Amino acid sequence: MRARILKPEPGPAVPPPETPAGASGQAVDTLARTLWGEARGDSVRAMEAVAAVVMNRVGRARDHGGWWWGNDVAGVCRLPGQFACWDPDAPGRLGLLSVSASDPVFAAAQRIARRAVAGLLDDPTGGATHLHRAGGNPQWAQGRSVCAEIGGFQFYNDVE
Repeated sequence: MRARILKPEPGPAVPPPETPAGASGQAVDTLARTLWGEARGDSVRAMEAVAAVVMNRVGRARDHGGWWWGNDVAGVCRLPGQFACWDPDAPGRLGLLSVSASDPVFAAAQRIARRAVAGLLDDPTGGATHLHRAGGNPQWAQGRSVCAEIGGFQFYNDVE
């Protein structure tokens, strides 16, 4: 399977006045925290694959003028029920909110997130928009085909 390059998050190089200048920084921070929360015990390649899922969702929303799972990185990552690390009752929630770059895994997640948001991250998932931990069997995955297995995750590109 050939990797594809993810496109950068939509928007002009210089944000318009109504868009906060730190929007890209917020996207990187939110994505890095998501990677840390979801895949900190996995390989860098697995973290890159999780980032690809987020960016694939952002791209799908951009291409369709919006999508149910959110329209930007923060919306995609924080939508309730999508990435468990953001659930208010998630066991590692406090760590997710307080982790800093002094944590080497979070520092790696920040590097991956910067590349993803800038559109410089290859997509090892084949366009996946959904994932779950290997061994899990969520209802939404019933009848779907796994398009990639990376680290402790299975990825799907046939879920709307």
